[in-house]
Amino acid sequence: MRSRLEDPQVQHGEIVVPSALPVEDLPMGSGQTPSGRISAVRFLDEPVDKLPFDRDHRIRLDEALIRATRDTGIKFTIYLGDLGAESNDKAFELLDSLDDAAHSALIAVAPGERRIEVVSGSAVAHRVTDRICQLGITAALPLLREGDLLDGLVAAVKVMSAATTPVRS
Repeated sequence: MRSRLEDPQVQHGEIVVPSALPVEDLPMGSGQTPSGRISAVRFLDEPVDKLPFDRDHRIRLDEALIRATRDTGIKFTIYLGDLGAESNDKAFELLDSLDDAAHSALIAVAPGERRIEVVSGSAVAHRVTDRICQLGITAALPLLREGDLLDGLVAAVKVMSAATTPVRS
């Protein structure tokens, strides 16, 4: 069983972050990873002005994801970008593109569309239940509505991780 959630309240969120470019519009030296993240090569002295997070914010988000994965044994992943009209289907498509989709949980946020979807893989759906996905959305929504994308994402990851049954040794 796979978790599926839609939250019509997200329609009213105030999320302010540019969405990812279509792959064919990416600058030279850029590529899209299987998780949907855009990875780019640049010169160290080249200014970066279009990233949604600065270095410290990326480290903070990475630490939250690493800790959640270590604590639960579930690969937590975040996608920022367009989800389209069928946002839940797109979230599952993105989840399925991950290396270990069955053991993953995906938090997909479409800032320009004001949507958030949280889905989990088949092997962890009994641990990352609909209730836990909803807890993640509930933790993120107030912050996303205020335009605080980073804190919204970190809150969702932390709440979902804390509510998920821990890995048994």
